[in-house]
Amino acid sequence: MSLVNLSAVCAHLNNATKARLALTSIPNSNLHLKLSLALQNSGYISSVARGGPTPPPAHGILGYPAVNDEAEGIEPITRDNVASRRLWLGLKYWQNESVLGKIKMVSKPTRRVNIDVEGLRRVVRGEASGFVAGLRSPGESLYLSTDKGILEARECVEKKLGGLVLCRVL
Repeated sequence: MSLVNLSAVCAHLNNATKARLALTSIPNSNLHLKLSLALQNSGYISSVARGGPTPPPAHGILGYPAVNDEAEGIEPITRDNVASRRLWLGLKYWQNESVLGKIKMVSKPTRRVNIDVEGLRRVVRGEASGFVAGLRSPGESLYLSTDKGILEARECVEKKLGGLVLCRVL
């Protein structure tokens, strides 16, 4: 698990939301895919699709079909194109504001922050626990890497799981 690459993805998502992009791409890895799917399940991004260096058709990722669009096949994964694979994310906006807001890393490559269930309960209630500040607003989320995958902090409390704190969405 490379936290260096994950912090670059967080910075890229912040820049993409500031530029008000509807579609952006990040490097394809299992960690990035799991975090993107967790963000999609929480409602921060609209869609996640694997693709090559060129974006997939707009109707496939943004959800609206085009009248004259032909059905395009999915690009097969071969040994030659594995390094150029990208994850294409559809960003959401509501009333001219980004739904994602700002995403910040909590764990860093030089300081990995692990938290147990009791510390996580305090964080969800709004209190600080170690290096992790409490959640202040209902729209704020904290994502953890656990044995069951990447989950949001409230899900971890329900399932009684602790783990490595990855990032915070403000």
